[in-house]
Amino acid sequence: MSDPTAGPVLAVDIGGTKLAAALVEPDGRIAAYDRAPTPNGPGVDGEELWRALEALLDKVAADAGDPPLAGVGAGCGGPMTWPAAEVSPLNIPAWRGFPLRERLRARHPGLPVRIHNDAICVAAGEHWLGAGRGRDNVLGMVVSTGVGGGLILDGRLVNGASGNAGHIGHVVVEPDGPPCACGGRGCLEAIARGPGLVAWARRQGWRPGGSDLTGVELTADARRGDPVAGAAMRRAGRAIGIAIASATHLCDLEVAAIGGGLSQAGPLLFDPLDEAFRTHARMDFARRARIVPAALGQTAGLVGAAALVYAHDRYWSAG
Repeated sequence: MSDPTAGPVLAVDIGGTKLAAALVEPDGRIAAYDRAPTPNGPGVDGEELWRALEALLDKVAADAGDPPLAGVGAGCGGPMTWPAAEVSPLNIPAWRGFPLRERLRARHPGLPVRIHNDAICVAAGEHWLGAGRGRDNVLGMVVSTGVGGGLILDGRLVNGASGNAGHIGHVVVEPDGPPCACGGRGCLEAIARGPGLVAWARRQGWRPGGSDLTGVELTADARRGDPVAGAAMRRAGRAIGIAIASATHLCDLEVAAIGGGLSQAGPLLFDPLDEAFRTHARMDFARRARIVPAALGQTAGLVGAAALVYAHDRYWSAG
């Protein structure tokens, strides 16, 4: 359980598009926050990325007056070795076997340093204080530069054999679908990740001649009624709904909470998602599951990273 007398946790969320850091209080309140773009272009090496992260951590701590910390929690894209957290995020080529936990421990000697997959942190945050609070069986998801997930079953985080349980982004939803960065084909991530949706829309004629387009522009155009952008959002929603239906049948879920940048699209994503879920979730127990946006919004991963420290009895089983 969390200790109300403890200091804040330095929480970190490392994604392919942005780095975010916060000081999170024992009640989940975010006392300080900042973000920066992830250095993630051609020629970026692992040390350059680490320096950018260090600068962000220093700034967040300094902005809050450098308070004594209760610990450090971090979420990072996978895969990773766990609990050692040597990370090799599919969407961050500069880090391959990067010793993230070791580096953070060296910066913060004597403090607990706990790192998990970023989507697992979303699951922990939503179960601790968000849409899954009071429920025992929750799927947390991130739909952004990549697609990931984490599972809470019987009130506790499920790690699996290698710490990668809940990796719904690599559930196959379209066997003859596009190739995925993992080496497979037709994975949910290959279809629903933001850059994949943009690439698909461009092939269908969306914004010819444009460059550096992102899911933000795609969503905005879908809201304005662009038919190709709207079709891209429906494509993502359908794939996510199919994947959640499968996960619900397998795990008897009560709630699936979806965070990440693409989840901000609202009904453009959730309407086709709900339709696909209702079509494929045919067992009575599965139909009772609720699919909702992450209640903690874009901070779900940071709150979940803090939960690895504050609520370690439920979300952390390693040393």
